[in-house]
Amino acid sequence: MTMATTTRKKLSWFLLCAVLLAVLPFMVGHVLGNSWVRIVDFTLLYIMLALGLNIVVGFAGLLDMGFIAFYAVGAYTYALLSSPHFGLHLPFYVSIPLGAIFAACFGLMLGTPVLRLKGDYLAIVTLGFGEIIRIFMNNLNAPVNITNGPQGINLIDPIQIGGVSLGESLHVLGLTFPSVYLYYYLFLVLSVLVVIMGMRLQHSRIGRAWVALREDDIAAASMGINIRNIKLLAFALGALSGGVAGGLFASFQGFVSPESFGLMESIMILAMVVLGGMGHIPGVVLGAIVLTIAPEILRDVIGPLQMETFGRMIVDPENARQLLFGLALVVMMLVRPAGMWPSRRRAAEFTDAKRDAAQKG
Repeated sequence: MTMATTTRKKLSWFLLCAVLLAVLPFMVGHVLGNSWVRIVDFTLLYIMLALGLNIVVGFAGLLDMGFIAFYAVGAYTYALLSSPHFGLHLPFYVSIPLGAIFAACFGLMLGTPVLRLKGDYLAIVTLGFGEIIRIFMNNLNAPVNITNGPQGINLIDPIQIGGVSLGESLHVLGLTFPSVYLYYYLFLVLSVLVVIMGMRLQHSRIGRAWVALREDDIAAASMGINIRNIKLLAFALGALSGGVAGGLFASFQGFVSPESFGLMESIMILAMVVLGGMGHIPGVVLGAIVLTIAPEILRDVIGPLQMETFGRMIVDPENARQLLFGLALVVMMLVRPAGMWPSRRRAAEFTDAKRDAAQKG
């Protein structure tokens, strides 16, 4: 196959994917309703979060269980700067970058004291950091009301681009673009940018340093890699992506409260990275899509299925959804421990480990 043929084939696939992504909200909205377009919007937000965490966990091998804290920092920064709470209504191109910068600063704050920690100890400290941020957001309403406490902040301004508010429907050439459609296109563009950033980092000198750190930090240090700086850079860049996603979430919801940033959210984002394939960007994207869409499908299926089968509810649909979801995760990790779509290196590592264990057995 010639280079020109290969280039044309790649271009054809790219154009096909671009067209499908462009019409996706109309297809989903027509078949399933706009509520499912909203779910697709949240899927794109989780893709950005999972790709940010993948920098820390997948590339650098640092187990971070408090990543939701950076999401919260970005969301509250946008909410405080673009709502009536302080009387500020700054444009999104100011609020979202500031939220990303603050989140990156918090990433450095987290990374600095945990430079010597590894494995479970690092996981426990980062988990505690995530809970501390949530508790701060919950209690910073006295003596000075900064975050409005557990009541949260509402009436947050939607994003406006060129005088067009994404919080309202847009009519162009006889087509109607509801708010969830407009946010979809914005989230899609930013998700693509985060993917490109991740790919560029992965194949850069910094990305190779992260891989060396993940494989053996002592060997990496002996080869001249500055372990301290490379760890802090991983925390800061991962937090940067989380802060952007948080600002987008605040503008999309129009309301933020501490309840949105609990421990289960951190665990869910980590599961997206691990289940999809740590360190492999396409796998992480797939993991985010599956773990966002699958629970909603189960939510819509379990209740009607029980009514048709038994004529009444035997098990609460929410409890059954969580049970089946957790069971599916366990089975998946037993069947494919490297993830649904692992990188070639990680798949080879698991294959070699399995072969060595079989020979020893």
